[in-house]
Amino acid sequence: MADIELRNLTKRFGDLVAVDSVDLDVEAGEVMCLLGPSGCGKTTTLRMIGGLEWATEGDIFISGKRVNDLKPAQRDIAMVFQFYALYPSLTVAENLAFPLHAEKVGEEEIEKRVARIANILELSHAMGRIPGRLSEGEKQRVAVGRAIIRNPTCFLFDEPLSRLDIALRQEMRGQIKMLLSDLNKASVIVTHDQIEALTIGDRIAVMRDGLIEQVASPHEIFASPGNIFVAGFIGTPQMNLIAGRNLKPGDGDSLGLSLCNQDIVLPLTSDIAAGAAGKSEVTVGIRPRGFDLASESAADTLSGKVDLIEPMGAETLVHLTTDAEELRVVTDHRAAPAFGAAVHIRPRAGQIHLFDENGLRIGA
Repeated sequence: MADIELRNLTKRFGDLVAVDSVDLDVEAGEVMCLLGPSGCGKTTTLRMIGGLEWATEGDIFISGKRVNDLKPAQRDIAMVFQFYALYPSLTVAENLAFPLHAEKVGEEEIEKRVARIANILELSHAMGRIPGRLSEGEKQRVAVGRAIIRNPTCFLFDEPLSRLDIALRQEMRGQIKMLLSDLNKASVIVTHDQIEALTIGDRIAVMRDGLIEQVASPHEIFASPGNIFVAGFIGTPQMNLIAGRNLKPGDGDSLGLSLCNQDIVLPLTSDIAAGAAGKSEVTVGIRPRGFDLASESAADTLSGKVDLIEPMGAETLVHLTTDAEELRVVTDHRAAPAFGAAVHIRPRAGQIHLFDENGLRIGA
């Protein structure tokens, strides 16, 4: 049985539907990331699980028990917020121990748990300090430690790394992932940072306008986006989404069509080619790293002119203009074309996605 189950979960604020009929299961030991743009409903969903918002409709189950009418303290959960909410006059050791005193845990057990958590989170050196004398990364680790020290049924994290700089985010992502993998608890993490979701989550629920667009593993979300929104939202640089017209069947594993006002033959898997049969228009999705540079124009290439170059270290992001679209192509920095150059690019087999008139993936 899932440790967290959401059934037809809905939240309305007046006429605004913030969360719309969400169904989601989070298994024991699983980390589920709620990912989406600001205002998509992910934080409201988390707050309903935690009891900080009441559900308008639907049911919330934790360990098989319906908790809709229970207060946060009665749900046996631990929450970590983007604002650390540490007690400023208490030391690190006292902040970590505080939840255990509230549960009337014995002093010997408290000392053991505090020492263990401090060792795991590398806080042993700071046990006598107050929060005002800690770095941002240390404060975040104390907040995480205070949550996991209680051994609750499940964990809820609301943008836990949003206040940290890039280096600290990378460090804390690894620490949180390692911690949660050892606890065997259902965990839900809200984030708008796709790198955070892709690296920490066992599964990702991509949300938009209160709805869940797709739930899948990080690899599947990236490699097989279920619709145009997920395809465009996941991935940096953003996927190229190009209108394709005048489709003509190829030899079973290819498709001829007009892209960027140019005729091209795309290599496709047989299921995608079959799914496109009979359609006059599709949207073609190709990630910037899904192209090869070609020496000359051919039936399977597109042509454009370089109008912007963005160095990214070992790689270079090249912006191409065509008669109808701007395309983004990532190349090895040693092979990057010059500004203003005419360039021919070949979409790589296996890197091409097609979406129908409703924005749904073809061949899924």
